[in-house]
Amino acid sequence: AAMAPGKKITARIKKTLPVRGPQAPTLRELMRWYCLNTNTHGCRRIVVSRGRLRRFIWILLTLSAVGLIIWQCAELLLNYYSASVSVTVQFQKLPFPAVTICNINPYKYSSMKGYLSELDKETKKALETFYGFSEGKSKVRRAAGDWNDSESLFFTQIPLLRFEDSSRTATDLHSGRKRKVEGSVFHKDSSIVNSGDSNDIIGFQLCDANNSSECALYTFSSGVNAIQEWYKLHYMNIMAQIPLETKEELSYSAEDLLLTCYFDGLSCDKRHFTRFHHPLHGNCYTFNSGENGTVLSTSTGGSEYGLQVVLYIDEADYNPFLVTSTGAKIIVHDQDEYPFIEDIGTEIETAAATSIGMHFTRSRKLSKPYSDCTETGADIPVENLYNKSYSLQICLHSCFQKAMVESCGCAQYAQPLPVGAEYCNYKKNPNWMYCYYRLHEKFVKEQLGCQQICKDACSFKEWALTTSIAQWPSTVSEDWMLRVLSWDKGQKINKKLNKTDLANLMVFYKDLNERFISENPANTLVILLSNFGGQLGLWMSCSVVCVIEIIEVFFIDSFSIIMRRQWQRAKKWWNHRKRDGTGRPPELGDTEQQGHDNPACIDEDLPTFNTALRLPLPQEGHMPRTPPPNYSTLRLETAFTEQLPDTLEPGQH
Repeated sequence: AAMAPGKKITARIKKTLPVRGPQAPTLRELMRWYCLNTNTHGCRRIVVSRGRLRRFIWILLTLSAVGLIIWQCAELLLNYYSASVSVTVQFQKLPFPAVTICNINPYKYSSMKGYLSELDKETKKALETFYGFSEGKSKVRRAAGDWNDSESLFFTQIPLLRFEDSSRTATDLHSGRKRKVEGSVFHKDSSIVNSGDSNDIIGFQLCDANNSSECALYTFSSGVNAIQEWYKLHYMNIMAQIPLETKEELSYSAEDLLLTCYFDGLSCDKRHFTRFHHPLHGNCYTFNSGENGTVLSTSTGGSEYGLQVVLYIDEADYNPFLVTSTGAKIIVHDQDEYPFIEDIGTEIETAAATSIGMHFTRSRKLSKPYSDCTETGADIPVENLYNKSYSLQICLHSCFQKAMVESCGCAQYAQPLPVGAEYCNYKKNPNWMYCYYRLHEKFVKEQLGCQQICKDACSFKEWALTTSIAQWPSTVSEDWMLRVLSWDKGQKINKKLNKTDLANLMVFYKDLNERFISENPANTLVILLSNFGGQLGLWMSCSVVCVIEIIEVFFIDSFSIIMRRQWQRAKKWWNHRKRDGTGRPPELGDTEQQGHDNPACIDEDLPTFNTALRLPLPQEGHMPRTPPPNYSTLRLETAFTEQLPDTLEPGQH
């Protein structure tokens, strides 16, 4: 069939022009074509440069430029999720924070004596035996054997020990007997070096109720700390068995704690305070809690326009073994935040006026992938036991309480109860103290996993406090002021007020400047692309079109050439399999491999000069040629027996 004129011209052009670009038969020709036609000058100089030294220099420079581009672009990508911090200061009317106030003594000692009488009795005997003094008697040290023979329940559960030397020999301070003690030693004070008499080391031993050989020794460098810790353990065990309603009645009421109140220059009373029961601090009272949906604010800074209260501490009704300081504790916090008084509370002195100036700061951090913080805590696999907005402290305490319930079978008294759990006590959980101390040891060493699970909150509010203290009341005004306050207190107390029973507290904004600290993305997609373009232009004089060209040549075209070669090999194998029916590829000695069967000519593309140069040389002694004709096929068979005379040559007649 005749070829159309257009196809003839196309075939002639293909036959005349060399194969370039993606149609190149080899990767080497493709790379050469790219270097000669690309816009990146370094690659072109590698091909056109004369001399090996110059070509080597251009190769080195080009590779160095490529390495610098990769390094700088990697830095840009790694720093893409970095954030810049901005600080904004605004002068405006500010919401007043919640202020929670607690008496350091959680419960009235006069009301608690019925629950603590046995424990206090044993504690007084221990002090008399250990240190030789008692109430109303001379300081004569008694021997341990002078105690009655009845075994004390408190010392049986947690024996107090005095360590004689470093050989793990201890004296039981209740029975007076010496014994060997085994177990890991944990010093509950700050880390110490025992540089004095080893008799100063007092502690107690806790053993596993299920395995008496598993014990732990908790030592203290001060006998005061040892006895307080010993007392506190028994105290929590007793309080865990008292109902919440009863404990609220045993603690201080708002009328007991608050004598006077002013806010923003106006009088306030107990109606502005919300009761909040804390396991370790009893009844606490929160001013401006926002419980009724209203949050007070202030439009003027200064001590006269904040909160001013006079607190009645009643030092005479303090528990002498539970607390050793007098005063109140306060904490400034947001209305949705839980007041961790035991962790970050500020102590207020008696017989003094304490002024607390505040600076308000709101902070906002970027969440993932910029930082590892959480917005609401919903992504943290720890149940919030405090019914308040998420914070890192809430997460840590909730995580420990959950581990306590799972490991010890009961909840620790100082933290909220999980659903279905009970507070630990000796009767139901005789092993809880040993379990609690071992678990707390793991928590401090970050072996429970709580520190790894819990994250900081992305948004939080903070009030920076500046505290100053002045003597109050002054000597000249003490007499009349105490008389007036006693009159105001009226029938609520039956004695004359003493200034050591009073504390004056002022909480106010020093200024109305709200500081807002926020994180903003330091990079955007536009900035990232611009930085990429700058690096490519600086080191390779390359643009976006050049990048697309690199992707096309080094990935698409190279892949096409490799796949085409693989297809040709597969096709050749299939053709030979069809030919001999064995599937065995032909050997070089086969007579079939001649002429047009040369593998260099299998390519379906038109041959070029380069492909012709790759044809194999002819083998010696075996020249491929056209087979000679079979002359037997040209013999004429005639039906005449004799030749005609006119066909004879002259001389044959």
